[in-house]
Amino acid sequence: MQIAVLGIDLGKRTCSVVGLDAAGRVVLRRRMARTNVIGFTAGLPTCVVAMEACCGAHHVGREIAAQGHTVRLMSPEYVRPYVKAQKNDDRDAEAIAEAATRPTMRFVPLKTEAQLDAQILHRVRSRLVGERTALINQLRAVLLERGLVFPQGRRQFEQALAELLTGTETADLSPRIRQLLVDMQTEWQDLDQRIAALDDEFAERARSDDSARRLATIPGIGVLNATALAAAVGDASAFARGRDFAAWLGLVPRQRTTGGKAKLLGISKRGNVYLRTLLIHGARAALPALSRKATPLGAWLRALSARAHVNTVVVALANKLARIAWAVLVRQTTYEAHHAHA
Repeated sequence: MQIAVLGIDLGKRTCSVVGLDAAGRVVLRRRMARTNVIGFTAGLPTCVVAMEACCGAHHVGREIAAQGHTVRLMSPEYVRPYVKAQKNDDRDAEAIAEAATRPTMRFVPLKTEAQLDAQILHRVRSRLVGERTALINQLRAVLLERGLVFPQGRRQFEQALAELLTGTETADLSPRIRQLLVDMQTEWQDLDQRIAALDDEFAERARSDDSARRLATIPGIGVLNATALAAAVGDASAFARGRDFAAWLGLVPRQRTTGGKAKLLGISKRGNVYLRTLLIHGARAALPALSRKATPLGAWLRALSARAHVNTVVVALANKLARIAWAVLVRQTTYEAHHAHA
């Protein structure tokens, strides 16, 4: 039994394994505990091991790659068309193995432990920011029920809440509600401290990582964007062009052809939502300063702003920043304003 491609459908506890020979025939079907997968592949001759890029796949992939196998990770949406009727774990594993043999299939590079660590920290920070936003909205609702309305903005609200609780602002609040507000304020401050600690860690990572340090020289790409991109991308040379990199982030427009004429629609929004959000926010922050500069990029932004909505300009700038980031990573250089548009 010579296995050419081994498809593994990873589960939390059990996994389905399907082996294909060189002709594409199924020669092996087996179910085993997840902890036994690495030991099973260690006893096989060198082959292609295919898996979906899901939770834990990168760790298993690194262990299997160390055994000499060729590991191919694929997006689940690319595997789905190869699943036959009566979907189950065995058919999923068979579909994974078959999809890995397609010559036009797109594969996900294995991530290192350092890359995964950085991505985990970004996810934790995103969760903490969401919790802080929810807490602020609840505080506003509690005070609105008492007839207290505060201006927009987190910092202004934080200052107004502190004045309210210290007694400089008079309000008709019961002792229990006042104590509740104090507890919520303490929780807010704790979240601020945890987010600030992560920001300091990202700043240190940006100084020590060459890729992140080069990315941070691009306007609109700060410490958060640089460390997130460096962790997610890895080897940027896997993308043939900057447009492919922007398309991977979902920042290229979709097209619809009607009557032989192509019409541009909204962006595809494929890929990593978090990275795309960071790039768009960074572009929105950098747009005013870049538009005023006498550079090719500034002239392009001024011309685009004259004929398009500001939100369209922001997304277009985010697309441009993604392409510049690809060029910076591939050429291992820093941002040069006078060559950015070209």
